[in-house]
Amino acid sequence: KMAAAGGGGAAAALWSEVNRCGQNGDFARALKSVNKILQISKDDVTALQCKVVCLIQNGNFKEALSVINTHTKVLTNDIIAFEKAYCEYRLNRIENALKTIQSASQQTDKLKELYGQVLYRLECYDDCLAAYRDLIRNSQDEYEEERKTNLSAVVAAQSTWEKVIPEDLGLQEATYELCYNSACALIGQGKLNEAMKKLQKAEAFFLFALIFLQDVTEEDIEAELAIIHGQMAYIMQLQGRTEDALQLYNQIIKLKPTDVGLLAVIANNIITINKDQNVFDSKKKVKLTNAEGVEHKLSKKQLQAIEFNKALLAMYTNQADQCRKLSASLQSQSPEHLLPVLIQAAQLCREKQHAKAVVLLQEFADQHPANAAEIKLTMAQLKIAQGSVTKACMILRSIEELQHKPGMVSALVTMYSHEEDIDSAIEVFTQAIQWYQQFQARTNCGCCVFQPKSPVHLSLIREAANFKLKHGRKKEAISDLEELWKQNPKDVHTLAQLISAYSLVDPEKAKVLSKYLPSLDTMSLKVDVDALENSHGATYVRKKAGKLTGENQQKEQGQVDVKKKKKKKKGKLPKNYDPKVTPDPERWLPMRERSYYRGRKKGKKKDQVGKGTQGSTTAGSSELDASRTASSPPTSPRPGSAAAVSATSNVIPPRHQKPAGAPATKKKQQQKKKKGAKGGW
Repeated sequence: KMAAAGGGGAAAALWSEVNRCGQNGDFARALKSVNKILQISKDDVTALQCKVVCLIQNGNFKEALSVINTHTKVLTNDIIAFEKAYCEYRLNRIENALKTIQSASQQTDKLKELYGQVLYRLECYDDCLAAYRDLIRNSQDEYEEERKTNLSAVVAAQSTWEKVIPEDLGLQEATYELCYNSACALIGQGKLNEAMKKLQKAEAFFLFALIFLQDVTEEDIEAELAIIHGQMAYIMQLQGRTEDALQLYNQIIKLKPTDVGLLAVIANNIITINKDQNVFDSKKKVKLTNAEGVEHKLSKKQLQAIEFNKALLAMYTNQADQCRKLSASLQSQSPEHLLPVLIQAAQLCREKQHAKAVVLLQEFADQHPANAAEIKLTMAQLKIAQGSVTKACMILRSIEELQHKPGMVSALVTMYSHEEDIDSAIEVFTQAIQWYQQFQARTNCGCCVFQPKSPVHLSLIREAANFKLKHGRKKEAISDLEELWKQNPKDVHTLAQLISAYSLVDPEKAKVLSKYLPSLDTMSLKVDVDALENSHGATYVRKKAGKLTGENQQKEQGQVDVKKKKKKKKGKLPKNYDPKVTPDPERWLPMRERSYYRGRKKGKKKDQVGKGTQGSTTAGSSELDASRTASSPPTSPRPGSAAAVSATSNVIPPRHQKPAGAPATKKKQQQKKKKGAKGGW
């Protein structure tokens, strides 16, 4: 008994120590005391609960969960459900946390709060919204502002990821967190300008709140502002202001925030801006998306977008195997998603394997009919790139839900016209018009005898008629024009087209229809000719008349000036022209080609110099060769022999000879240059 009493006194002292340390927030010291109590009584439920709480407060979630799982007989789920679920939540075992909460016999307020957080992480936004609404409605404590913030975060997530138009919950934007979440919801709706204003308001709220906050470090301030600035940069990127967005993104990365989720999102957005350019920078940024814990910070769609961009970057950097590996992994995770198969097809096209790409896309279209339209559009584009326009048209016409769309009709008609297949183009028009006729018949209530056609239907009929007229199908165009005129008898343009078509097929019918044309009096338009001529863009503008005085004023009043005709200049005749002599009929031919040309007179030696092919000799070449004369000096005199040469012979060496008439010719050239010279240098 004494020992028991002594043991009880020691336990009481330890419990008081645990209570005191708990109030002071010293959970490490409290844990030591609890362990001493458990040495005395290892199955003490209260001591085990306190140990779990101390471990949670110290951040030892694994050890706390181990204690709970080790003492399941004592620590039942009813007793410690919240602590167990919270440990599983913090260890990112979200599915297990949900099961723990749902298995609890009593749903306390703490469990409901945690339940909302778990549903948010599981992206069950509808259930999460209902949970927070119930909490706000049935709770009154100091945590009401936090609950409203969480509720606004759920609304923002719905707007962003599920494209749900959020309802007005009447939340007053009294804090920067509420303003930020409201801005995110506006981004999801595409209201970018309003969202930017909300973010600016959130930043102002945060800076104002710093006045009342104590013990806030510079790192905490930068971390909060980085989140707001990151969202601002995202809005700039969506608005097309990529340079501003890129600058702000890089500023945030330089701050090195501790939020790995924020860094991953910013790095991914920079990669999307770079696209196939600046791939080295993109490869550096990819490392930020691979940081530990990123998968627990981002939503499924954000993680999926990052993986898509990794595959695209591998394709741009010619890492074919890596691209195929990533895209195959994405396709296994989301078999119905379009992007993985499109990336694989793009990689095959880069490898010049277009046929394999088309087969891959066709297989996906057969397996997933819901996405067949977009896949077939890609297949048609590949066929066009290969030059198979007819096959591309066949693929496009197989998309039943798009056959009647004006854009599809226009594309098919253009492609068939390019291939000069007019019959197929007209068939496309006919099918589209029939679809609208059937649609009109289905929507007709039966109470209307005459139901006007839709504008799209009438537009198709008009385009079909114009196309048929352009390609000479008058008879086929007449029925379309009659249908148009029936819909609008006052349409003069359609009536004129109809008469023009009938005039080539049935002139009598054209005469009958011409009676419906309005008279010239009704067709006359009151046009101010002067205003029209002086209008901006007129090809002819009348010159403004100047002030008339004297004789000009009398001419203007009394008579009209007659424009003087310009006299044609007479052609110049040669000086030796004789009108009595008939001109030479061969005067337009060159002299060498005339029948009476006999060539130049021979005999003048100077005319023979320089004539003929290179290296040829003439009759007088031997006479001009100074080396053959006995008294000719050498071409290059030796040193000391110049005087002897000049004494023995008076013959001028060939290099010193000047052709006859050279000075006169040079003089004439100088005169010509002086006469027509211009200063160009």
